[in-house]
Amino acid sequence: MPSTRRDIYYWKCDRPAAFHGTAQGDARRPSQETESHVRDLLTRHFGRPPTTLRDGGGQGNHLTFIATVDAHDVFVRIEDGPEQDDYIAVESFVMDRVRALGVPTPRVYATDATRRLAPFAWQILERIADPDLNRHFKAGALATSKVAAQIGRLIATWQGVPVQGFGPFEVQRLTADGVLHGLHATYPSYFLTRLDTHLTFLVARRFLTASQAEAMRTAINDHRALLDLAAPCLVHKDTALWNLLGTEREVTAVIDWDDCVGGDAMDDLALLGCFHDGAFLRAAFEGYASVRALPADHVTRFWLHLLRNMIFKAVIRVGAGYFDHGNGFFLVGAGSDGKALRETTLARLEAAVGGLREGRDPLGL
Repeated sequence: MPSTRRDIYYWKCDRPAAFHGTAQGDARRPSQETESHVRDLLTRHFGRPPTTLRDGGGQGNHLTFIATVDAHDVFVRIEDGPEQDDYIAVESFVMDRVRALGVPTPRVYATDATRRLAPFAWQILERIADPDLNRHFKAGALATSKVAAQIGRLIATWQGVPVQGFGPFEVQRLTADGVLHGLHATYPSYFLTRLDTHLTFLVARRFLTASQAEAMRTAINDHRALLDLAAPCLVHKDTALWNLLGTEREVTAVIDWDDCVGGDAMDDLALLGCFHDGAFLRAAFEGYASVRALPADHVTRFWLHLLRNMIFKAVIRVGAGYFDHGNGFFLVGAGSDGKALRETTLARLEAAVGGLREGRDPLGL
């Protein structure tokens, strides 16, 4: 079967069922039938039914549960979209590979993307009790410099996982030979996927003007030569504090590898730039450089990837109605609202364009 991810840049906005799973509250409650299937899967795996099964509290595009079996908690994630996506198999493989290099991830107890046992793909994972770092950050309790430096070290570490090809990985080849093969032969083929579609959408929804979108196209085209990578590295593709569990001073688990790709060494650092200022980036860059050297042209490549990442994030935020949410939403800062998120999104897009044009220092963000 052809991969459902061959022609997408980012799953949440480009999947055939675009924005599936982005609803919040009662609109995303699991059905009794789904809960029954999860109970059956847990019983099959552990040999006994769970004593409790409750909502996992996730705000992403997966349904999540916390189950207790023999007084031990486990975490369950399921992908129930209509596309029959099987990428959860890639995610489970990658979590094991990066953990072997020293990146903390939850252990995968069981996973299945075939839909033979249930009408969805699923994982049973070790439950990490620590909250996501975004909670500490919004409470003003996060030791940002210390944690940012650790994040930089972790990014440099997981780039040691061998990768062939670019973009999302091919599940069938991974199953056959245990190697991460990207679906694209070149990096430009992946990086430019859906770019025009994304910009056209943002103009049609009146988030961007036509001239703003054209300026972004031009900025990318002017630096296209930087996309000619000789080799890929592993990219998490959603490095954000809500995908990092831990204490106020330490990352204890990197989660949600569902969007990982083969790509550019600056991409995950640029993703941090979607949310954080120059001080945070300085610590992350220094942490990265303590493990491996920053790549050539890293400043320009940072801005190029910040721009591409902010474009797809703007598509998600507009399409899924994120600007309508209040302070309780994970993307909205403490004491802020959806209107401020919209303004921040536009400002970061403009900063990326300006950074590319003028060669600004990213640490000035």
